[in-house]
Amino acid sequence: MCTRYYMEMNPELRPIVEKANRSSLGVKMVERLGKPLKTAGEIRPTDMVPVLAPNRNGTRSVFPMVWGYTISGLDRPVVNTRMESADKKDVWKEGWAAHRCIIPASYYFEWEHIPLADGKTKTGQKYMIQSKGSEMTWLAGIYRFEQFRDLQFPVFSIITKEPSAAVKRIHDRMPLILPSSAIEDWIKPDSKAEDVVKYAVTDVFVEEAR
Repeated sequence: MCTRYYMEMNPELRPIVEKANRSSLGVKMVERLGKPLKTAGEIRPTDMVPVLAPNRNGTRSVFPMVWGYTISGLDRPVVNTRMESADKKDVWKEGWAAHRCIIPASYYFEWEHIPLADGKTKTGQKYMIQSKGSEMTWLAGIYRFEQFRDLQFPVFSIITKEPSAAVKRIHDRMPLILPSSAIEDWIKPDSKAEDVVKYAVTDVFVEEAR
């Protein structure tokens, strides 16, 4: 799972934030949704943040997006998508096929899940997890457009997968993290997601969060 991540300013993130701050769509979303554009600190579901996605010409661009799909019948947004079923469920299929994005993060948070005797789990220590040897952790996602009154705006969900060895002791899922070299291939509408996931980052640094 991934239900929190953190953005900390660095040379790679700065131009992304600057482009998001200049977005005319972002201005409309702030005004009509009543949400600020968050570009630093701990990010939570329903926050509006900078996201990398292709523009109408298929070129990598920066867009403000809200974290979480609104699904009829559910009382909270759906913020994660399981990689194993993303091409099968109607709500995810279009995004997996052609509407993919990258969420820039410094690291993400995960809470240790401790199994109990009755088969349930309890939440333990909070951890910071990031790509090893990099200031950026590029989280792979999918997006779609939703409507609020007269405003059409993009929302995203983060793809999750089986955990790497370093994460497995904490949780049974982790976000799909990609290297910077795979960003263009991931967001290209005419590429195949299945061909890009093989580049998933598994070498991560795990540290207790204070």
